[in-house]
Amino acid sequence: MAKEFLEAGKIVAPHGLKGEMRLQPWSDDASFLSSFESVYLDKNGGEEIRIISAKAHKNVCLLRLEGVDSIEKAEELRNKIVYIKKSSASLEDGSFFIDDIIGIAVVDEENGEKLGTVTDVQPYPANDVWFVDTPDNRQVLVPNISAVIKKVSLEEKCAYIYKMKGLFEDAD
Repeated sequence: MAKEFLEAGKIVAPHGLKGEMRLQPWSDDASFLSSFESVYLDKNGGEEIRIISAKAHKNVCLLRLEGVDSIEKAEELRNKIVYIKKSSASLEDGSFFIDDIIGIAVVDEENGEKLGTVTDVQPYPANDVWFVDTPDNRQVLVPNISAVIKKVSLEEKCAYIYKMKGLFEDAD
């Protein structure tokens, strides 16, 4: 079952004296949070806090939250995970949350053969890498690049890929 609230990042430190905080974002773009009106401090959405401002600064997001108006209050939130409401997010066409692809089937686009299931996604400098568990109990690392990942259908819970030579076969 898909989660309603997703981890957006972690508050790593206060920024200045008036309650602004440095948030390490867990997204492709540090400015992603600027499109939200509020965030949550628990994974079930029970502790909602309105965003006063959120802006990208180098590789972090500078975040100001309602009721956090001093360095002391910001310090109390250090190491807190910040959550967003998934339904409040607007993604570009062809984009998706990592949470949405964990557990989907990976299928050869040419013959429809099920090659495995996505069990994890890790970001790397060049591109994300999908960890795919195969039916014969191996783990294959699949690069999330357009030459390999041809189509992701969340409705079908399936990713169609180009099965590059050597990607799923053992080396000779």
